Amino acid sequence: MSSFPPASVFTSASAESLHLAVALDGAGWHPAAWREPGARPGELFTARYWADAVAEAEAGLLDFVTFEDSLALQSSSADGLDGRTDQVRGRLDAVLTAARVAPLTRHIGLVPTVIATHTEPFHISKAIATLDHVSRGRAGLRIHVSQPAYEARHFGRRAVPLPDAESYEEAADHIEVIRRLWDSWDDDAEIRDVATGRFIDRDKLHYIDFEGRHFSVRGPSITPRPPQGQPVVTAAGAAGAPGDGSAAYGLIARSADVGYIAVRDADGARAAVTEIRQARESAGLAEQPLHLFADLTVFLDEDAPAADARRSRLDALAGAPYSKDTAIFTGTTAQLADLLQDWRTAGLSGFRLRPGALAHDLPAITRGLVPELQRRGVFRRAYEADTLRGLLGLVRPVGRYAAHPAA
Repeated sequence: MSSFPPASVFTSASAESLHLAVALDGAGWHPAAWREPGARPGELFTARYWADAVAEAEAGLLDFVTFEDSLALQSSSADGLDGRTDQVRGRLDAVLTAARVAPLTRHIGLVPTVIATHTEPFHISKAIATLDHVSRGRAGLRIHVSQPAYEARHFGRRAVPLPDAESYEEAADHIEVIRRLWDSWDDDAEIRDVATGRFIDRDKLHYIDFEGRHFSVRGPSITPRPPQGQPVVTAAGAAGAPGDGSAAYGLIARSADVGYIAVRDADGARAAVTEIRQARESAGLAEQPLHLFADLTVFLDEDAPAADARRSRLDALAGAPYSKDTAIFTGTTAQLADLLQDWRTAGLSGFRLRPGALAHDLPAITRGLVPELQRRGVFRRAYEADTLRGLLGLVRPVGRYAAHPAA
């Protein structure tokens, strides 16, 4: 483990603070990360491993963590299993992992990945509502679209995957159903009056009666309205040429509170932000807040040559240079802070950092990068809210079905 100073907690956050999240995936995003010293490969499928990772992120005052998930074993092949046995294969369920970690944390947001393509929005709605109750208002979800045919074969519901655009249209409907189900209980629907024997007010539970191309859902939910009203919905946008009409960008623009974009540089970030903002305006949502985070894979060390050497060592173990859909940063925490501040001028709210090797690079973020950003006055010195919406500056929405008295 690197010798970065411990993360500090001070008093208040700057009005110009960056937002920071960390994407957790196994031992790290480099396929050979599980072979690094301190990686704890024997504990990857234990609750303690994930609790420790989230506790480290919370000590660094990060806004939230995301938990990766998928419907198939990890693979480097587009056609299914690649047959490799020298890389991590297998995951715990992201929503269940977040729920297990929730009682062990107090402030940090918990955002598991859910796959819209082969799951029902009713099930996802109550799972994330439950996570929000368990965490007392710190839940979100990262909606993911599954397109490989080999994942579809696990379910047998479709002979072939949907076309790209239709997959994202289905995901948008999926989110809409989830949001309506969260609102299907009024905030005060639960009476819990032992003397009168009334537990709920039936008039404050609502049918959502959603009829769309992909789903027909009546409702109401079986789970009371989440503490946040609406847990935070996040989605990822695929990298592409500006103006390519990315279906993923469209999903962010229409349906998300937070979008992640995979770009290579500040110019790419600027183009993506412009495209998504224009799509949001076209959807009539320009006045609704939307955070855009750039995804960035990081390998950090005390000096740039040491970071390069560590990445090269991991590449040698993996048998190939590491490449990903994101930009890859290799260097010091001060250099990374420079890059984040530069990219931020493209219109980004923050960054979702992917630690190359979790055991090394997560502490480098929390104990090196965070103090550096604090010294520059661009990152919080204490948690300023108790909910994820609060940390992101998002108001708690009023339920759409609740009766509102005339003003």
